[in-house]
Amino acid sequence: MPVTVLLVDDEPLVRAGLRAVLEAQPDIAVVGEAADGAAVIPLVRQLRPDVVAMDVRMPLLDGIEATRAVLRTVDDPPKILVITTFENDEYVYEALRAGADGFLLKRARPTEIVHAVRLVAEGESLLFPASVRQLAVEYGDDGGNRAARAVMERAQLTEREAEVLRLMARGLSNAEIAGRLIVGTETVKSHVSAVLAKLGARDRTQAVIAAYESGFVAPG
Repeated sequence: MPVTVLLVDDEPLVRAGLRAVLEAQPDIAVVGEAADGAAVIPLVRQLRPDVVAMDVRMPLLDGIEATRAVLRTVDDPPKILVITTFENDEYVYEALRAGADGFLLKRARPTEIVHAVRLVAEGESLLFPASVRQLAVEYGDDGGNRAARAVMERAQLTEREAEVLRLMARGLSNAEIAGRLIVGTETVKSHVSAVLAKLGARDRTQAVIAAYESGFVAPG
C-alpha cells in the first residue's frame, strides 16, 4: 500500500509542486489538499492519510494549532510533517513541541522531500537531528522545563534505555543504534518502544524534545 499524504499550504504553487514531486513516486499517493489548517480535521477524518504535510504559517489556523487539534481530536492520528521556509523558525520548534513528527524546508530538493515523507511515515528515525538540536538551543527551555523534568524522573529509564535515548537524540536509526551497542535491531526496537511508553511520547521526535526540555540531553 502506498503512503497517503494530505497537503496543507495556503500557497497553491507550493501544493502543486509538492504534489508533482510526491506523485512521481510509485509508493506515495496524494489523497487531498487544503489551503488552511482549519480544514485539516475534517479532511483527516474523511481521507485517513498516513502523513499530513502542513505549512507551519497559515492565515486562519497555523500548523502549530492544527497539529494540536489533530492530535487532540482524531483517533489514530496521522504523522505530521510541518513545512517551513526558514530552518531556524521558532514556529517549527513549537510545532514539534505540539506533536509534529518532523519538518521539511520548502527549498528542499525533490529527493529530500520524498525521503522526509517516507521517513516520517516509517517513524523509525529522527528527521534532521542537527536542526532539531539547534532549534532546542535557540528556543527550548534548556533543562528548565519542570514538567519535562518530572516526566523524565517518573520514567525511570534503565541504563540501556537512557543510552538508547541519547543515541536517538543524535539521530541514529535502529540499525545504527544496534551497531553501536552491538545488539540486534529487534532488541533496539524493544528499547525504543519502552522509552516512548515511559515518556508518554508519540514518537522519536517527541522523546528527543522531552530529553532536551528536561536537560537529560544537552542540545548544544
